[in-house]
This record gives sequence, C-alpha cells and structure tokens, in this order.
Amino acid sequence: MSSAAPTTAIACPGSLPSNVRDAWTELEASTTNGDVAFDPDALEHLPSPVARWLRHAIAPGTPLRRAVRFTMRGEIRIGTWKSFTAHQILSPDGFIWAATAGRFPMRISGSDRYTNGTGEMRWRMFGVVPVMTASGPDTTRSSAGRHASEAVALVPGAAFGPDVVWSGIDDDRAIATIAIGAFTHDVTIDVDEYGALRTVTLPRWGSPDKNAHQIHTFGVMCEAETTFGGYTVPSTMRAGWWLGTERWAQGEFFRCRIEHAEFF
Repeated sequence: MSSAAPTTAIACPGSLPSNVRDAWTELEASTTNGDVAFDPDALEHLPSPVARWLRHAIAPGTPLRRAVRFTMRGEIRIGTWKSFTAHQILSPDGFIWAATAGRFPMRISGSDRYTNGTGEMRWRMFGVVPVMTASGPDTTRSSAGRHASEAVALVPGAAFGPDVVWSGIDDDRAIATIAIGAFTHDVTIDVDEYGALRTVTLPRWGSPDKNAHQIHTFGVMCEAETTFGGYTVPSTMRAGWWLGTERWAQGEFFRCRIEHAEFF
C-alpha cells in the first residue's frame, strides 16, 4: 500500500461535448459534504467482511464522502491492447469516464457515461470521425451495472448509502444489493484478512460475445491500493467479463492504475 499526497482539483475535460460537460457539473453538485465522520466502532450492524473492509479503507474521523473524481492511466483492449489516459467522476447519481486511447494517427477519444438514468458510449478519431456510439436500453442497463460495481470498489463511503443493503456470505464475502434507476444489482466483494478488496463481481447485462444482450459475470481484480485523503482504495486493477471462469483470458479488457483521487 502507498500513500498519495493531496492534489489540485481534477477538472472536467474541456474536450467533452457540452451536454457531457453539463452532466459532469450536475454530478459534482449531486452530493454534499456532510458532517458525519467515520467511526470504526459503529459497524456492528454490517456483515463481518464489510466491517473489516471499511475499517481498513477509511481512516477514523474521515468525513464520509459518497463521490470521487480521479485520473488514471492503463491499457484497454479495443481489438488489440491500447494505452489510455482518463479522467472520471463517480457519484451516487452516475459516472462519466472520459479517455484518450491509442497513438497517433489511430488515437481515439470519447466517453462512457451513466447520467440522468441513461447510458451512452461515444468515441471519435481526431475528435471528429465516429468510431463507436452506443445508447438505448441495453447500454443503459449495462452502464448501470458498471456504476454499481465502481461505486462499491472505489467509494467506500457509498457503503452507507440509503440504496445499499448488505448481506453476508461467509467470513470473506458479502453482497451489496444496490438500486440504480430501474435496475437492482448484487455486487459481491471478496476481502482479504487485512480488509483489502481482492475482487468485486456482479451479474451484469452485456454482450461481450457479440450475441444478444444477457447477464454475464463481470469482475474487477484489485492488485494494489493507495490512500487518498483518508480513503484506501484499489489503485491497480484488471477488469472484464467472466472473472473466475476459463473464459477470463478472453473477457479481460481493462487494466488501469489510479494516479490521483479526490473524494467529495
């Protein structure tokens, strides 16, 4: 585990379309800085792996925040593995992930988002030539699943949200049932003996095999963590479809390292 120094404010990328920039601003305003400080002795109502994780993830006295802005870099598989850099905002009301991937002359940029109850992916080459655009009910449902998994993995304060119900499985695993828009998601965390997240998984709507959309196992492997402003969160991760099965090598499509994070 490493500890990161405070950073300056992480701003919305100016290259995003105006409607996405407006949605980013709405997400920043969707949560308030409450006065409730984290008390590690007030977790008796939670399953044991959840309590162990939260005591590890949140320093005593840290104000409970339910939103975060962060920057990251890594690799994403779009046919082949391509390097990327990205900014993201994640709040109880949605997320926006804005990135640039690949190298000139094949560099693409765009965003994935779930905001105002709808999901969208919009990617262009040179900022002009459309590469991929997706929206509609299937994209919205899949994006809501991504929102649920990232809220659990990256915002420990969200564990106390009014729309989250926890149930234990065993000494290391618990399920967060989260209502997001019209959808309910069961997100499973697997916690090591010290309280660090090992994996975050859920049944997620998608079409990773290019067939009709249906439920597939989606998961995140947490390989290292960093402390930002009193929160210790996964900072080196691998994500994709079919985690824990023989199809993982086919389904993995995302590897990243979070460089800076600001909870608010």
